[in-house]
Amino acid sequence: QVQLAESGGGSVQDGGSLKLSCEVSGYSYRIEYMGWFRLAPGNPEQKREGVAFIRTRNGSTMYANSVKGRFTISQDSASHTVYLQMNGLKSEDSGLYYCAAGLLGGVASLRTNDYTYWGQGTQVTVSS
Repeated sequence: QVQLAESGGGSVQDGGSLKLSCEVSGYSYRIEYMGWFRLAPGNPEQKREGVAFIRTRNGSTMYANSVKGRFTISQDSASHTVYLQMNGLKSEDSGLYYCAAGLLGGVASLRTNDYTYWGQGTQVTVSS
């Protein structure tokens, strides 16, 4: 089993910054990639949008076009923590942010189906 715990959410104004953390515990050696997803408020389909992922072994990353150049995903292997630094926040970045873990043999992507374990989420609110 793998457990994920997000933190760092909060309320900021347009243009502000936040840094989210995702602490990993359990069988972390099974993880091949980690992703951040978000669920926008009032989303009728409750569909989570992939924001970024990182491959844990080589540190390669990928971002959604909507956040490219503003968000940075990183990891600290020693503390088993994945971060999402968010700069230049906009109101459309508001939502519940989840981290997720994909296991060995999986496909690193921004699709929810490629992830096995999920955290409970942390709320980000950006006001204009």
